[in-house]
Amino acid sequence: MIPSILPTYNRAPMSFVAGEGAWLIEEDGSRYLDLGAGIAVNVLGHANPELTAALAEQAGKLWHTSNLYGIPGQQELADRLVDATFADTVFFTNSGTEACELAVKMARKYWYDKGETRSEIIAFTGSFHGRSAAGIAAAGSEKMTKGFGPLLPGFTHVPFGDHEAFQAALSDQTAAVIIEPIQGEGGIIPVPDQCLKGLRDACDAVGALLIFDEVQCGVGRTGKLFAHEWSGVTPDIMMVAKGIGGGFPLGAVLATEAAAAGMTVGSHGSTYGGNPLAMAVGNAVMKIVATDDFLAEVSRKAGALRQGLEGLVASHPDIFESVRGSGLMLGLVCKVPNSDVVAAGYAAHVLTVPAADNAVRILPPLNITDDDISQAVRRLDQAASSL
Repeated sequence: MIPSILPTYNRAPMSFVAGEGAWLIEEDGSRYLDLGAGIAVNVLGHANPELTAALAEQAGKLWHTSNLYGIPGQQELADRLVDATFADTVFFTNSGTEACELAVKMARKYWYDKGETRSEIIAFTGSFHGRSAAGIAAAGSEKMTKGFGPLLPGFTHVPFGDHEAFQAALSDQTAAVIIEPIQGEGGIIPVPDQCLKGLRDACDAVGALLIFDEVQCGVGRTGKLFAHEWSGVTPDIMMVAKGIGGGFPLGAVLATEAAAAGMTVGSHGSTYGGNPLAMAVGNAVMKIVATDDFLAEVSRKAGALRQGLEGLVASHPDIFESVRGSGLMLGLVCKVPNSDVVAAGYAAHVLTVPAADNAVRILPPLNITDDDISQAVRRLDQAASSL
């Protein structure tokens, strides 16, 4: 008999009723150090007082009106994002998956309005862009697509890191290239800065749009507001979610004026996208995260955490192979099954997130304390020692 909750998740044997900073708490009071942060979502930790206050204040005023009317908080957050990034315009969604749908529509509408038939989008193996029709078609892996055909057409998949295959796929029929500056689900694999620059140059050479998926790596996680900033390269379209809402459902598509030119009245919409509650939280997140001092602290803490993880690799050479990633988006590449490491972490009351390529993701809140970083390393050491 099917359970009342559709069984699409393989859930861990814990459930939590409260949270505090980087800690999650079960009904019996057991505390777990959360190095997953809701998969890079809770950038300011659990029950952050400033986000809680912003949400409560807005909840006492107005929840929802729809986009039939102006939403002051939406204008405020759009202006913040435009001022802080390459973008000229923003559309608000409720998730990264929804952001992917719009990014694909926007890229194809751009070429349609130019009177060209371009629709092909190049994507990369190991990528993850959500679980919607466009998202799984963009990822292309059998794991994501099996049984869900026919798939949305028009995607070409290139082996990640294969420059020759990419150049062979690129043509004057390429509408766009979509890539994560750091693959998240794929195993915390950064794209080198020179490769992002090469992608920008290649897109410019044939007129294709460049789409960055910063759903997991964006909003301060690498020590810059967005990961692509380290390379000095800018996209035409960018997908954002997870951290921008700090735990509240919120996503966005950011774009240049040129890339967004085809998205006119009636071309896209969302009932809940940009609702007053989400906007209150998103503005509160940006006020905190999008500051030089906060981002500098992310980089400092990232250095301390990475040093600790490198020490674990040295102490447990039969368990761990290496550390990779950027900022507070780190991956422990394992020699034993990564699921064993995650499970051992449960016993040590530390939560991590598995990924492809036998990696364990370390994605703590960006405001994790120094004491909690030390605790994280100790508990991961305890977990590794038990294997």
